[in-house]
Amino acid sequence: MSANVFIFAPADKSGDTHQAMEAAGCQLVLGSASWETPMGDNESEMVAMAKGADAMCGTSIRSTPITRRVMEASENLRVIAKYTIGVDDIDVDAATEMGILVTNAPTESNWGAVAEGTISIMLCVMKKLRERDRHLKSGGYWRDSALEGAYIGAREEDGYPGITLGIVGLGRIGARVSKLMRPWGIQILACDPYVPSEKFGECGVEQTDLKTLLQQSDVVSLHVTLTKETRHMIGEEEFKLMKPDAVLLNTSRGYVVDEAALARALENDVIAAAALDAFEDEPLDMESPLRKLGDKVLLSPHMIASNRGVGLLGAGVQWGTRSVLAALRGEVPDCVFNTDVLPRWQERFGGKSIIG
Repeated sequence: MSANVFIFAPADKSGDTHQAMEAAGCQLVLGSASWETPMGDNESEMVAMAKGADAMCGTSIRSTPITRRVMEASENLRVIAKYTIGVDDIDVDAATEMGILVTNAPTESNWGAVAEGTISIMLCVMKKLRERDRHLKSGGYWRDSALEGAYIGAREEDGYPGITLGIVGLGRIGARVSKLMRPWGIQILACDPYVPSEKFGECGVEQTDLKTLLQQSDVVSLHVTLTKETRHMIGEEEFKLMKPDAVLLNTSRGYVVDEAALARALENDVIAAAALDAFEDEPLDMESPLRKLGDKVLLSPHMIASNRGVGLLGAGVQWGTRSVLAALRGEVPDCVFNTDVLPRWQERFGGKSIIG
């Protein structure tokens, strides 16, 4: 028995997982996209490579998402397995309609590192670390009121109220951010209509709605998946609700924020600053107004989860490979994103192995 696997964006430089799939009886087709160069094959090329595929897998791909047309290239496609947490580059609705599993790989080395990075960029912006470093290196030394940072400790009675942190999305990353910030003694608000109310108590945060969170928070941190509901969920009207000295953090997906509206809000001092690790189109266009806003923005090239000594995608590649092999054996992998498809998938493929 054998199966065809299209790896649309390979990320295993060692080739170990490729060998594991081949040893199980898989024939591999490799695309040309990668995490570092996400502008890979165009849709027509991907359709040709996906023809007859029983499974697809890979890391993030920006040039040509996994569209319905790509999936329609194979009537026996069982699974699309991402090596990463995000699945916004897959037409999940189409996959569900077609009876195809979509899985992701929420490795702690990834989502945990995103939480760490979120706090790092928050502190960098709020404490004005870049400005202080530049001031000293350029010959300055004595205090300058322009270099004063925000107090981010416990709320006090002596004139230092501390900040209010607003977390939008209380999934793995948002919950970890709240856990890491709780010892600081600050007020933490959170909104997420998709988690049970008891989780807010478990995380030590105050449950609220998005409008109230935007109005009351000094820092707004976004930790949502990209869906039809969250696309541009933060735009011109939302910026108007925020405090003029508020800071926006986005370490989720670029399209959650209307970039043009954000640039205008920063230029016109509607809000004070933003720190971004994800953008609507990546890499960020050289002419993007976000590149011209100086210290009002802190920009990171979608690598907030990258830590020294920890392979960003290593564990995710292995996880995605396990998902592929499980599906090809007729088993339901863990971390199925579109769980609504399971009854139909079980009827089509459950218990039907096509690999040795």
